[in-house]
Amino acid sequence: MASLKELKDRIKSVKSTQKITKAKQMVAAAKLRKAQAAAEAARPYAERLAGVMGSLASKVSGDSAPLLLRGTGSTQRHLLVVVNTDKGLCGGLNANIVKEAKKQARALIADGKDVTFYLVGKKGRAPIKRDYASKIEHHYDTSEMRNPGFEEAEKIADDLVARFEKGEFDVAHLVYPIFKSALAQDPTTVQLLPVPAPEDTPASDAAVEYEPDEEEILEDLLPRYIKTQLFGALLEREASEQGASMTAMDNATRNAGELIDKLTIQYNRSRQAAITTELIEIIAGAEAL
Repeated sequence: MASLKELKDRIKSVKSTQKITKAKQMVAAAKLRKAQAAAEAARPYAERLAGVMGSLASKVSGDSAPLLLRGTGSTQRHLLVVVNTDKGLCGGLNANIVKEAKKQARALIADGKDVTFYLVGKKGRAPIKRDYASKIEHHYDTSEMRNPGFEEAEKIADDLVARFEKGEFDVAHLVYPIFKSALAQDPTTVQLLPVPAPEDTPASDAAVEYEPDEEEILEDLLPRYIKTQLFGALLEREASEQGASMTAMDNATRNAGELIDKLTIQYNRSRQAAITTELIEIIAGAEAL
C-alpha cells in the first residue's frame, strides 16, 4: 500500500498535469473558432470552381483535353496523398486518417495496382512506414507552418503536377479529414489527379462561346483547382486537429479530476487509519502503565 507521502506526491503530480491539459484545451478552443471559420469559408469557392470546371470539361474530350483532365491512359500506378497533422495530443484523428489510407492501399493492391505514398505532415509517417516502408515516395514537412497558407498548397500541387507530367504515377488520391464538429472529423478519400469531371453537371441549352477556347481555359483552371483542393484539405486538417485536440484535452482534464478525487479519498483513508493506529497505541501504552 502506498505511503501518505507517495499519495500526496501523486496527487500533486496529477494536479500539475490537469493544469496543462486544461490550458491546452482552452488554447485549442480559441484556435478552433478561427480554423473552423476558415475551413467553412473555403468550401463554397471550391464547390463553385468545381462546377465551372465541370461545365468546361463536358465540352472537351479525347486528345484535345489537357493532360490533367484526360490522364495518362492508364490506371496502374496509384499515389496516395495522405494529409496528417504535425502535432499529437489530438485523440484518434491521425490514427483514423492512417486507417483510411491503409484501407485504400489494401483495396488497390488487391486489385493488382501499384501503390505509393506522398505524406503531408509528421504524424502519419511512422505508422505507414511500419507497413509500407518501401512505398513512401515523398513526405512534405509542414511543421514550420503556423497556419495553413495557400503558398504551401501551391508548392505541394506544383510538385504533384510535375511528378504526374513526368509519368511517375497515373492516379493520385487525396486522403484527409473533413471537419464536422469538435467531436467528429471524418477521414475521406477523393481523386485528385487526373481531375475527375463532376457527375452532376447541370445541363444547359444555352449556347456559350468561350474566349479563349475551353482547352486554354482548362489549362489554367485545372492547376488552380488542384491547389484549391489541397488548400481546402490543409484547412480541414487544421480545424479537425483543433477540434480533436480540444475534445481530447477536455477528456484528459476530466479524467485527471476523477483520479484526483480517488487519490484524495485513498489519502484520507490512509491518514485516518494511521491516526487511529497511533491513538490505539497511545491508549494501550497508557493502560499498561
